[in-house]
Amino acid sequence: MNFLKVFNQQEKHEIEKKLEEQFGIEDVPYTIIMSGKERLFLFSGSLDEKDIKKIWEIVPVERMGIYFAKIIKGDLKLSIEGTQILKNQIKKNLFTLDSEQAEEWMMGRDLNIKTGKKGFLVMKYEDDFLGCGKASEEKIGNFIPKSRRLKQRTN
Repeated sequence: MNFLKVFNQQEKHEIEKKLEEQFGIEDVPYTIIMSGKERLFLFSGSLDEKDIKKIWEIVPVERMGIYFAKIIKGDLKLSIEGTQILKNQIKKNLFTLDSEQAEEWMMGRDLNIKTGKKGFLVMKYEDDFLGCGKASEEKIGNFIPKSRRLKQRTN
């Protein structure tokens, strides 16, 4: 079982630097906790690393806070919640969907759209932030978990 790592200020700054580079996000207002080698969570509670370690010794905790990002090959892929929590700061790599594209996206389908970009894009429909996709030359790859996808309508 993996231990939760509470990021210190320097480690948090490195994540903020990467978020600024990728998405224009300058400030993460909460504590960042890592679970395993790649999953990042935002924690707004008052526990410090020492308190978390004490809890973990009594009851192994798999995660603490809200899952907001995953580290993939040095880049950050924001979760749906991550895009929603940080939406007011996102200024870069934002892709706005029309209603048809948004429905396809929420069904878990890749979008055959040439964006001229490569890497992770934040997907947005009107005022709703829908997570991240990965742009390649030919499409935007979808990461919506199966359990959260819209079901196809049947008439």
